[in-house]
Amino acid sequence: MRAPMQVLVIPYKITDGKPEYCIFKRSDALYWQFIAGGGEDKETPLEAASRESFEEANLEQTLHFYQLTSTFYVPADCISEKHRQYWSADTFVLPEYCFAVNVDSKSVKLSSEHTEYSWVTYEKANELLYWQTNKIALFELDNRIKSNMF
Repeated sequence: MRAPMQVLVIPYKITDGKPEYCIFKRSDALYWQFIAGGGEDKETPLEAASRESFEEANLEQTLHFYQLTSTFYVPADCISEKHRQYWSADTFVLPEYCFAVNVDSKSVKLSSEHTEYSWVTYEKANELLYWQTNKIALFELDNRIKSNMF
């Protein structure tokens, strides 16, 4: 059963001393975003982030996921009714917990949720990302990396 929460995961790597971020193009909407999805059953946000990363990009679940300060709320009605029917009637918004994961040189393997992925700079990611919450979480992560605050 779908839990009433969302996760957002930003895969990144450092190349020649500079961060690169992996963005994904959705197959059903043709826009760019980071890894995103909902929790299942009694999963914690961290467990959901790890599972979603494996399902969508084949990222190893043993990688270290860092929870960002950025936390948002998204409208519950963006989730299909088949999942929302189990939630209480007053579930109008869902918390979206944000995570970063350093993948170093690990390869990404796409699921059917995405048509392609791209490793890009902060500026390019900020230009291409569709969701404002993705851009804000990216801003936090980029500043943490550049300030060496991990």
